[in-house]
Amino acid sequence: MAGKREDYITWDEYFMGVAALSARRSKDPSTQVGACIVSQDNKILSMGYNGFPMGCSDDEFPWDKEDEQVDPYNAKYFYSTHSELNAILNYRGGSLEGSKLYVTLFPCNECAKAIIQAGIKTIVYGSDKYDGTPAVNASKRMLNAAGVRYYQYQPTGRKIEIEV
Repeated sequence: MAGKREDYITWDEYFMGVAALSARRSKDPSTQVGACIVSQDNKILSMGYNGFPMGCSDDEFPWDKEDEQVDPYNAKYFYSTHSELNAILNYRGGSLEGSKLYVTLFPCNECAKAIIQAGIKTIVYGSDKYDGTPAVNASKRMLNAAGVRYYQYQPTGRKIEIEV
């Protein structure tokens, strides 16, 4: 009798993979971010990606970044919802207290507020490309004060392909 398979993926690989796959749903031409919220017993509770709110047409709202010379208020930042907030708002169960959030980009200060208020206790993030910016500094300050643990996902180098 053969023993069990030993090369299965870790929980972090699995859930960060789900977050990365969720990011692929984003229609944003420059930044695609995905999130996956998981219970304490490793069950997926919710997922989200960055995009416009329901009812706001992807064809009618701007995907461009700020264009101060034409119209400074015609930028995606005024309209898009971040993946973390979408995942929190998409949850249809009870409380998210004690859950873990996997997200492909470190949360901004606005998302940090929602994460704290939702009761999420751990964040596993992929990229921290905005580290040192005012928004991320504020985010880390609030997360630290609220006792939310966060750590960067450490890729194993294993390549996982999905064929459909």
